[in-house]
Amino acid sequence: MAAEKMSSIIGIADAPTYIEAAFASAPNRGQPFFIALDGRSGVGKSTLANVVSQRFDALVIEGDDFYAGGVTVREDSPQSRAVACIDWTRQRFVLTALRNMQQASWRSFDWEAFDGRLAGVATTVEPRPVVLLEGVYSARPELFDLFDLRLLLTVPNEVRIARLIEREEVIGEWERQWHEAEEVYFESLHMSTHFDAVISG
Repeated sequence: MAAEKMSSIIGIADAPTYIEAAFASAPNRGQPFFIALDGRSGVGKSTLANVVSQRFDALVIEGDDFYAGGVTVREDSPQSRAVACIDWTRQRFVLTALRNMQQASWRSFDWEAFDGRLAGVATTVEPRPVVLLEGVYSARPELFDLFDLRLLLTVPNEVRIARLIEREEVIGEWERQWHEAEEVYFESLHMSTHFDAVISG
């Protein structure tokens, strides 16, 4: 039995070059190249996704658009929350359409209203040569087969927490329940083989 391929370890400054090399060597040239950018809250996924978008004219899909975990503090287990947080079935529908070179549409979770509703106006996108799904759970096993490149972005935990406090101002019970769910999710993955590369921020 062949040994499983181990994840590459790269610095964040080298990430665009690494992605470019992976894109150039993709076996299905002419087809969209799909990237999952995963990582804990506060590691800088959106910032890196913006860099990728500008360099490769990539279509970036925000995983938080598909939030489905509710607006109250839940009483279920972190394992259940990890399953419920993101509606991966809708993500899969969108990604599959784009893989088939078709237009895709979805209605995002309305974070401004924050009452459980979805946005009244759908987001509609066209296929592009590079498609990147960014967000916690983006490289989940249920979507694994749709991606050509699976990336995990990490930073030291103290840096991540400081960023979260700066962004959220306060980390309350609602936020902590989702941080616990993230921990369960990442603990469930074989980190050294699940991702093509681990990016150290």
